[in-house]
Amino acid sequence: MSTPEAPPVDPSRPQVGDRLELDAGPIAHGGHVVARTGETGLVVFVRHALPGERVVAVVTEDDGRFLRADAVDVLEASPDRVERPCPYAGPGACGGCDLQHAALPAQRRLKADVVREQLSRLAGLEVDVVVEPVPDAGTDGLRWRSRMQYVALPELQRGLRAHRSHDVVAVEDCPIEAPGAVTTTDGVPPAPVVTERVTTAAGTRDFEVAGDGFWQPHVHAPRVLVETVLELGAPRPGERVLDLYAGVGLFTAYLAEAVGPTGAVTAVEGDRTATRLAAANLADLPGVSVVTDRVDRALHRGIGAADLVVLDPPRVGAKRQVVRHLAALTPRAIVYVACDPAALARDVAYLAEQGYRMETLRAFDLFPMTHHVECVALFVPA
Repeated sequence: MSTPEAPPVDPSRPQVGDRLELDAGPIAHGGHVVARTGETGLVVFVRHALPGERVVAVVTEDDGRFLRADAVDVLEASPDRVERPCPYAGPGACGGCDLQHAALPAQRRLKADVVREQLSRLAGLEVDVVVEPVPDAGTDGLRWRSRMQYVALPELQRGLRAHRSHDVVAVEDCPIEAPGAVTTTDGVPPAPVVTERVTTAAGTRDFEVAGDGFWQPHVHAPRVLVETVLELGAPRPGERVLDLYAGVGLFTAYLAEAVGPTGAVTAVEGDRTATRLAAANLADLPGVSVVTDRVDRALHRGIGAADLVVLDPPRVGAKRQVVRHLAALTPRAIVYVACDPAALARDVAYLAEQGYRMETLRAFDLFPMTHHVECVALFVPA
């Protein structure tokens, strides 16, 4: 059998490695700006640029529908551009931080633009979004990350991967790693269990977390998110609460204290190690039950009534089936913690289909120097 011939190369189409002069347009979800080539108007997603700049960008990938590129020279700079605080950030270097070239207030404005655009495009909502700085987190956006995953290198070195690549950049010190961060290295078993102390306006508790298990990365995130969930959800004594994608029980603990001994909180989490630790973390709280199951499956099987639902799904969001099951429980309120604005916006649309409207949206800069942003939304019956 003969091998099919490769499609002919379009001589007018930029190739990987080509240098293009581009005018940087608006920020897009993912940490890049949108530009277009002058000849054909082909879309180019450009990293390391800011809206309004004119840059020289090197094409790094051709997706077929669009190009990806890195800005390697700035011809006309934005007033928001600053020197990167990390020597490992930039084109072809560590892929962990994609906004170090923007001042922190500008980073937050750009993230707000992304959240606003996703809600408009995917949910049909026009919402005024402000990304809030984290209280008591300092003003430089550094030393905030409580969990780090490194790649082992020869001679006891360690590194981090380049953007969309298996290439490893050797790193002596990552400026966003917090003092005392839990660090793991490929091929090296992590610490089995780590104790995390969380101090909030509602009290202080200790939580055991697997060394390689999920925990909010920003050192102040547990406090900020617990306080925001309690503020928006306003749990009342005697209420029945569902905490979905509950992890080791961070929200469950504070929700249980709020509803008191006459209330009940059910935590649902699919990871067996997390639920084992959650059971230990929550053992002193009456009315708490921990369910080890996938959230969609647990809801399908039936999990009882709920006055309030709190959910913190993974980056892909809750999705339509889970939303449908939640609405069928007719809670008075749903508090949704989201780490991805696109997934949140899709679920906002699904909730609207089921008769729930977004009443309040808070957004926090829990991932400085990166394009990521954390949102907490309150939904009530329409």
